[in-house]
Amino acid sequence: MKAAPFQYHDPTSIDEAIDLLGKLENAKVLAGGQSLMAMLNMRYAQPDHVVDINRIADLSYIREANGALVIGAMTRQRDLEFSDLVRRTCPILHEAIQHVGHRQTRNRGTVGGSLCHLDPSAELAAMAALHNATLTVAGPKGSRELAFKEFALGFMTPALEVDEILTAIRIEFWPKGHGYGFLEFARRHGDFAVASAGALITLDAKGLIDRASLVIGGVGSVPTRVESAEQILLGTQPTQAVFEEAARACKSIEALDDIHAPASYRLHLAETLARRALAKALLSLRSDGEQ
Repeated sequence: MKAAPFQYHDPTSIDEAIDLLGKLENAKVLAGGQSLMAMLNMRYAQPDHVVDINRIADLSYIREANGALVIGAMTRQRDLEFSDLVRRTCPILHEAIQHVGHRQTRNRGTVGGSLCHLDPSAELAAMAALHNATLTVAGPKGSRELAFKEFALGFMTPALEVDEILTAIRIEFWPKGHGYGFLEFARRHGDFAVASAGALITLDAKGLIDRASLVIGGVGSVPTRVESAEQILLGTQPTQAVFEEAARACKSIEALDDIHAPASYRLHLAETLARRALAKALLSLRSDGEQ
């Protein structure tokens, strides 16, 4: 199939894009196009106007600012993959990005496009949830910031007004040498993951877990921080038994049930992947300490 007819617009500034979105009825924003173009061609989406923001150079950058990684919304996923700054300061993001689709899709796919599409299996959305990233949104009334858990309203539903665009994402650094682990299960490399898990941990001087973050992707309607599991981990020795207990808490997620996998299978994967991601995080922490 081919896309239904639409008018094409290609603004060169954020203000111009916002002005267009405020004037046009039934408009869609085109970022990297890796999801929207397929939806247009299959006529799942039939906008009257497409506002292409690829010519807005101000939206493409990777910076370090005040102890955080700041990424422009139109930054290509491939740029994250090859960024020394990302690899050094946010190694789990560098690891997760390599699971996103294929090289060809990462060449065009953008950070902002993935976050706004908000597929529950998306690796970038899981990373944003894991770090509770801060997202900057621009609209006719100016810019506003919101935490990822406020941005992800529900299944493929970001907290964006029709005349707003996502402009940047901010990820606070974890301490140097923290432990990290990311795993996902997909039927074939490059497919959407049935489930994924990401874990971050730090230990105090006594070897007890003093900070933990655990996210499960692909299971609930949005990537889910499992705070009950994090509470189990805090103040404990990082043992297999503790990881197993924390992983069992992932079964509290309200799981999706569709043609790709029943809810029971997704929850089984969530528990298994969470346990393995925590073990991987501990291993990376110890490996770093041995260097």
